Amino acid sequence: MTSPHQPGAAPPPGCPAHAATPYQQAPGRPDAHTPVKLYGPDFAADPHRIYDRLRQFGALAPVEIAPEVTAMLVTDYRAALDLLHDDATWSKDSREWMTTVPPDSPVMPMLMWRPNIFYADGPAHVRYRDVVVDSFKLVEPHELRARVHHAADSLIRRFGAHGEVDLIADYARLIPLLMFNNLFGMPDSYSDRLITAIGGMLDGNSPEEAAAANEAYTSYIMELVGMKKAERGPDLTSWFMDHPNALNDEELIHNVILTMGAGNEPLANLIGNALSRMLSDDRYYHTLSGGALTAHDAINEVLWNDPPLTNYSAHFPVRDVFFHGTWVRKGQLVMVSYAAANSQFDTTGQTGPGSGGGSHLSWAAGPHACPVKRHALLIATTAIERLTAWLSDIELAVDARELEWRNGAFHRALAALPARFTPITPDQAGATPWHNRDSSPTSSTRSEATSTERPPVSAR
Repeated sequence: MTSPHQPGAAPPPGCPAHAATPYQQAPGRPDAHTPVKLYGPDFAADPHRIYDRLRQFGALAPVEIAPEVTAMLVTDYRAALDLLHDDATWSKDSREWMTTVPPDSPVMPMLMWRPNIFYADGPAHVRYRDVVVDSFKLVEPHELRARVHHAADSLIRRFGAHGEVDLIADYARLIPLLMFNNLFGMPDSYSDRLITAIGGMLDGNSPEEAAAANEAYTSYIMELVGMKKAERGPDLTSWFMDHPNALNDEELIHNVILTMGAGNEPLANLIGNALSRMLSDDRYYHTLSGGALTAHDAINEVLWNDPPLTNYSAHFPVRDVFFHGTWVRKGQLVMVSYAAANSQFDTTGQTGPGSGGGSHLSWAAGPHACPVKRHALLIATTAIERLTAWLSDIELAVDARELEWRNGAFHRALAALPARFTPITPDQAGATPWHNRDSSPTSSTRSEATSTERPPVSAR
């Protein structure tokens, strides 16, 4: 017999799932008809205060992710795991939901259905995921590290002599783009095109600018695919094309776009948020127990406390369900708040991140968990270590309390991270980013990947 509290339970006559409102909470909770905004300056400045408020609704809370676009947000850790592991009750297909939202809604690019790994269910999802996972397995860790060194050094050369830098605009946001341009098989000369296109889509001040940036990005992708159709190489695009699962042209393009897009913004935010912690927390200089905390520690703290992608994992129930105390209609948008679920644990004590138990959800979980988290962690850690090795005395140029966070329901991202350091120049004594074989662009030989010509050890 099915319990009325189980996800598959059928709603009784007159239940809120069949009411005129899209969702309903139990009596005694905050007003379920008033969604809480997940955008605007208040949310950007202090999202955890908003998450505390949302927990008053129970495991799920009504939210507004953009003007006139509502959703249910899972804020409870156990409920999040139940949803993420139950692909029989919850679908990733957003096409039915899309008919209920204005096509020009600013959240549509993040939630629009496409034939890719994010929005597929069942065998189609497995087929796409195998292509991505199998292709990334062909990227050797030592080669990936050498590619990061090359990308990091090329960026540091741009600002190293200035003594100051915005670590978001000039480093964290650019590292993933340089990496993906390289990994997908495009020459370095194409990097600036990709950077300009993605930057325009993120920061376009008008619909016209955003449209122009999207057109530039589409042109880049089409040129990439065309080049690889003409001549394969040791790169992700070629491996996507030649995979036994035989993606058609539409599937290929959308999975390349998805892999670049899904990898870019969260990875940039992970690097930026971790650098922010390292430059504003004395524990990364010294600790009484011995030794400074590391880039790995900073990344782990970010994944627990300020996940780069805070609210996502869009799902849609395939039928009306009673889920952890809340009725949810068939086809209604339900998202998971990794940040709210993580913060149920004590992650700020002296024993370190995650001391409250459990595992953070920043990589999601279940069949749709991030398929390439090891690669992302290697890129982020190496990028941070490379920067702090070359610029060993780097520090914040403003008080940490002055840092501003970008608006948006999905991400946790700094608008800027101004820093200063002792300038470095090509003609100074010792190794520099201008003269270092360890930053080989492709690490085609082991000697390039394991060169003994290393940057100086950080003095911190």
